Amino acid sequence: MTDPLQPPPKKNPQKRTVSPTRPPESRSRAALGLTAAAAEGRFALQCCAECGAVQYPPRDACSSCLSTQLPWRNVSPKGRLIAETRIRATTSLYFRDRLPWRTGTVQLDVGPSVICHVHGDCERGARVVLLNRLDRAGQGVLIAVPEERTPNMQDDPQLRAMTSDPKHRRVLITDGRTPTAPALAKALLAAGAAQVFVGEGETWRPYPERAALETLGVEFLPLDVTDTSSVGRMASEYGGKVDILINNARFLRPGGVLARGDIGFARDEIEVNYLGLMRLAQAFGPAMCGRTGDGVNSAVAWVNILAATSLSNSPEMGCFSASQSAARALSQSLRGEFRASGLRVMTAYVGPTEDDWHQPLPPPKVTPNALARDVVKGLQNGLEDVYCGDVAKDMAEKFRSDPKVLEREMTMGGEG
Repeated sequence: MTDPLQPPPKKNPQKRTVSPTRPPESRSRAALGLTAAAAEGRFALQCCAECGAVQYPPRDACSSCLSTQLPWRNVSPKGRLIAETRIRATTSLYFRDRLPWRTGTVQLDVGPSVICHVHGDCERGARVVLLNRLDRAGQGVLIAVPEERTPNMQDDPQLRAMTSDPKHRRVLITDGRTPTAPALAKALLAAGAAQVFVGEGETWRPYPERAALETLGVEFLPLDVTDTSSVGRMASEYGGKVDILINNARFLRPGGVLARGDIGFARDEIEVNYLGLMRLAQAFGPAMCGRTGDGVNSAVAWVNILAATSLSNSPEMGCFSASQSAARALSQSLRGEFRASGLRVMTAYVGPTEDDWHQPLPPPKVTPNALARDVVKGLQNGLEDVYCGDVAKDMAEKFRSDPKVLEREMTMGGEG
């Protein structure tokens, strides 16, 4: 059974920080479908549209009938581990630091045999479940885990290398003034986070969330995402200590372009939601990228919490959603820029939340606790895209199916 993960010893400042490495990342275009599913935590394989045969590894033509119609579909991840071995020597710099590494062959219930990574608690011949996870190169890989959960299962070194688990890691929540901050801090500490830092701008101005945060024992930092100097000062002092950064700062006012009498609120939305993200990335990003090989408490993830309407705009929140779309595009850029170091960018798309600004909108709405639960679960599963709430999940499904149809649904007014 997996041994429980122990807190890391205090780092010796005289020792060199381990240089970031990443596993091989070359993939065919067909195989990128596996990566797309892994980003959302889905187990999907190619299924022939002509004969129905399930395919693995990914390919351009069906192995049974040679059809080129091979859509990706969610299938059963269950199977049996029929062979396994441990690799003890390799030329790969990434795996050389993590040997021995267990691999094996799983016979899936849906047909194909799959060569995959194997969790340490799996026994040869036993039933297993395949997880589709992103490795540190940002590519989809498969790892077999026991069908029945085992003690300390999440602490397995191979599985942990494919997640962003907050256990024993230090987390920065950028804005303590949002209603989500106490719920996020509580959920992270419950998941084993070693320390939670919370940023607060305008420290002289009281806010109701502070009392709840104080009871959790978090450390407050004077951090204003609209102030480049403030962000720079905090990064110079804490950038080398942050393992996970959660950017929950946002400025929100309802209304579209014509409903606004000027551009004042729009400027504030861009300043916080887009430029604030850029300031944080420029200040904290380099230090976090340099610490992705630091062992148990290495830097692992950058989390951006965005509105689901960043996928497709809604006139009721038109200008705010435009700033969120800009932040979404910037997140995609950061995902590419951080990839060389293995630092993962996770985007949490959130439906209407339980706050005053969304009060006129009908339910269902996302509570702070529900958002915190989804963010922590996304980190524990190493995801890139998390959809919080029924509205966000519905929008994501429609966006994947046909973005233009979703756009028309979102912008269609009442009876004219």
